[in-house]
Amino acid sequence: MTAPGNVLVVDDDSAIRTVVAAALKREGHRVTTAASLAELRRELRLGLPDVLVTDVVLPDGNGLDFVAGLAGEHPELPVIVFSAQNTLATAVRATEVGAFDYLPKPFDLDVLGQAVRGAIAKGRRRPTDSPDSDGGAGPSLIGRSPAMQEVYRVIARVVSNDLTVLITGESGTGKELVAKAIHDLGPRRQAPFVALNMAAIPRELIEAELFGHERGAFTGAAARVAGKFEQAAGGTLFLDEIGDMPMDAQTRLLRVLQSGEFTTVGGARTIKADVRIVAATNKELPSLVAGGQFREDLYYRLNVVPIALPALRERRQDVSLLARHFLDRAAEDGLPRKQLDKSAIEVLEAYDWPGNVRELENLMRRIAALSRDEWIDADNLRRALGDTSAPAPAARDAGIEAAVRARLERIAIEEPRALDDGTLYDRIIGEVERPLIEAMLARHGGNQLRAARAMGINRNTLRKRLDTLRINVSGIDVAGGRQDGTE
Repeated sequence: MTAPGNVLVVDDDSAIRTVVAAALKREGHRVTTAASLAELRRELRLGLPDVLVTDVVLPDGNGLDFVAGLAGEHPELPVIVFSAQNTLATAVRATEVGAFDYLPKPFDLDVLGQAVRGAIAKGRRRPTDSPDSDGGAGPSLIGRSPAMQEVYRVIARVVSNDLTVLITGESGTGKELVAKAIHDLGPRRQAPFVALNMAAIPRELIEAELFGHERGAFTGAAARVAGKFEQAAGGTLFLDEIGDMPMDAQTRLLRVLQSGEFTTVGGARTIKADVRIVAATNKELPSLVAGGQFREDLYYRLNVVPIALPALRERRQDVSLLARHFLDRAAEDGLPRKQLDKSAIEVLEAYDWPGNVRELENLMRRIAALSRDEWIDADNLRRALGDTSAPAPAARDAGIEAAVRARLERIAIEEPRALDDGTLYDRIIGEVERPLIEAMLARHGGNQLRAARAMGINRNTLRKRLDTLRINVSGIDVAGGRQDGTE
C-alpha cells in the first residue's frame, strides 16, 4: 500500500478546497491549499509537495499553462488536473503538458484518492512529443456527460503513441469520429487517415482492398492498385466493422500486425506496414470468438486499448448540446437557422435514440430543411420522429401563431420594457381574447348564453370578461337575434 504524502490542492472555490482536503486527509495525506497561481508559487518556494492537484481556470491565470512551465523546472513533480471545462481539448492538453491524470468536474473523491496514490507511487509521467493544441484541433466530439469524459481521458492517453485501439459501441455512436480524433491529435496527423468499412466491401475483395493487388492477380485486375495499407502509409488505418471481416482476411491481418509487413495480392515484394491501426465494431467480438467467427489471437492484438462509446440514451444530458450543435452546422451549410424551445428539449431527452448520434444529426438536418417555424417545439419534434399522437399541422392555426409572434416582436421594438414588467401575459391574452369574444357574440346574434356555451365557459365568466375587456355588446355587429342573453 502506498504511504501517504504531501498534497498541494489549488482551486479558487473554497468549498472545493475544503471538501478535497478533508477527503485526502482522511486517507492520511498532509494537505496544503492555495486559491491562486500566486499562492501556488509561494507554496512551491517553501518546498515541493509529493503531488500537485490543481484546477485549470484560476483567477490569475491558466493552470495548464502553469503546469507546462513547471514540467521543465520540476519534472519529478506529478500533477493531477481537474476542470469544469469538460472537453476533449482540455483532456488532451492536460496530457500534453505532462499531467499525471485529468479529472473532469464533478469528480468522485474516491477516484481522486486513487489518482493521488498512483501519482505518489509511480512519480511523474514526463511529457512526450505531441501535437500543439489550440483547443480546436481534431474533429468535433461533443459531450460533457461522465461517460464521454471517460472517453476523452482514454483518447488523451493514447494520442501520443502508436498502440492499437479497438472502439466498440452501437451503430451511430460516433466511432469514426473518435478514430479521427486519435489521428488528428497525434504525431501522425500530417499523414493520411484512411478508412475501410468491412461491411461495405464484398468479402472476396477485402484482401485486395487492404493490401492492394498486382496486375493480373485476378480476373479484372488490369493494373497494379495500392491497398489501404499503402494509402495510409505514415498515418492511420481505420478498420470499421472489423467483426464482418472474413476469416481468411483476418489471418492475413494478424500476420501484418505481428510482423509489420505485408505483400500485395499476387505480389512477392515485402512492404513495410507503417500505419497505426484503429479498429471499430458494433458487434460483441468475444461472442464471435466463442462462436469461431473471429480469431481469438487477432482480437487480443486489436484490443490493446479498448474504448467503449456509450449509446446516446446513456448520456441524455448531452442530447440538447448535440442537437444545437447539429442545428448550427446545418445553418452553416445554408439551411434555415432553427431554435429549440424547452418543450422540444424535453422530447429529445426522453427519446431512446435507437440510431444514436447519427439519428439525432439526421433529425436536426431534416427539421432545419423542412420545418416552417424558426422555433421548434415538442409537436414539431414528435411529428418528425413519427409520433402519430402529435397534432397534425392543420390542427393549429399558423396565422394566429404568426400574429402573436409578430405582436411580440413589435412590442420588443416599441416597448422593450413591457417584456419584463409582469403584464405581458394578460396583455397578449386580452388582445387575443377580445376578437374571439366579439366574433362569437356576432356569430350567435349577440346572445351571451349561447356564445358562452359555444366557447365552453360559464355565462357569468363571459360577463366578467366583457367588463374587464370593456367590450360594448350593443356595439357588436350581429346578424340578428337578441343581445340580452335569453334564449
